[in-house]
Amino acid sequence: MADTGVVRAHPELFAEAAALRLELPGRSAAQIASILYHRHGIHVAERTIRAQLRRAGLHREALAAEPKAYGRYEAARCNERWITDVLVGPWVPWPRREGSVRARLFLIVDDHSRLLVDGRFFAHENARACQELLRRAITRRGVPDVLYCDNGAPFSNAWLARTCGVLGIRLVHSQPYSPEGRGKQERLNRYVREAFLAEATHQGIESLDQLNDLFFAWAEQVANRRVEAGGPPRQADPGLLREAFRWSVTRKVTRTATVPLEGNAYAVDPALVGRRVELRYDPEDLTRIDVFLDGRPAGAATPFITRRHVHRAVPQAARPGPDPTGIDYLGLVAAAHDEAAGTGAKIDFARLAVSGAHGQEQQQ
Repeated sequence: MADTGVVRAHPELFAEAAALRLELPGRSAAQIASILYHRHGIHVAERTIRAQLRRAGLHREALAAEPKAYGRYEAARCNERWITDVLVGPWVPWPRREGSVRARLFLIVDDHSRLLVDGRFFAHENARACQELLRRAITRRGVPDVLYCDNGAPFSNAWLARTCGVLGIRLVHSQPYSPEGRGKQERLNRYVREAFLAEATHQGIESLDQLNDLFFAWAEQVANRRVEAGGPPRQADPGLLREAFRWSVTRKVTRTATVPLEGNAYAVDPALVGRRVELRYDPEDLTRIDVFLDGRPAGAATPFITRRHVHRAVPQAARPGPDPTGIDYLGLVAAAHDEAAGTGAKIDFARLAVSGAHGQEQQQ
């Protein structure tokens, strides 16, 4: 901007422009430029005034907006509201080497007591990891009234929504780009990094199982010693709990009375041909599928083409590596090459020199 130097040489011009904008927020940059010219005889471009006011936060949009006030909210009792989040953890094994994976720590904290309800490291950040932690937490601590989380993929999916619906939990997502309501979780994440992860990485980590064992012990002996336990929790019926963590999809029955799921094909009652049915199943066992029509049981789906026994979203255990054979293939090739070339084993010239010297001494 050619006339920015004018404003720098006369800072009182900008101060007056700011005062004019604050006096009447609807006053345009062109109007302010006209007022400055008639008062001081100095021409300042409209775009320069607009840029300077925006840099100072005095643009009209900012002045017209209502200021947001974020109150300090806290649940009135234990298990009224749980807050969940994912913390990106260290590489495992650590120190990092070939085959190491980035661990993700799924955490749940009670909003009232600050109790670390549960936490577990996973190799994958997906919906099934979130559900596995939630099931563990409910089994240990009871059922919360509200589950508060962000809009990440592990928390924004139909499976978690169904789980909460079956158990009577209200699922609440924070507003995008508004982290003000997640301060408690952020403080817990910082505490975990400073008090646990720093020590764990300093000592070294061999596996996710070892890391989870250490974290469970630290949570019970250190983190949760700082908080007081609440009253008796609301427990879930075991049958209802199993139903809550099943997954559900809708499929249209084909003309051959089959339905597809995860690359598998299942036979259903021929009376359901052409109807849209609900399939409920355990993602860790795709051999048993229950069929529902309009919310009522309609028999079981019998697998007759099975390509997958477990849903692809379920974390799979890594296959154990093969035992080393100890065979040095390239060494064998090099030895064969030396033998074919007539060189045989490599000559140790240092030893040859010593042997030659001993021979000369014996001759003398």
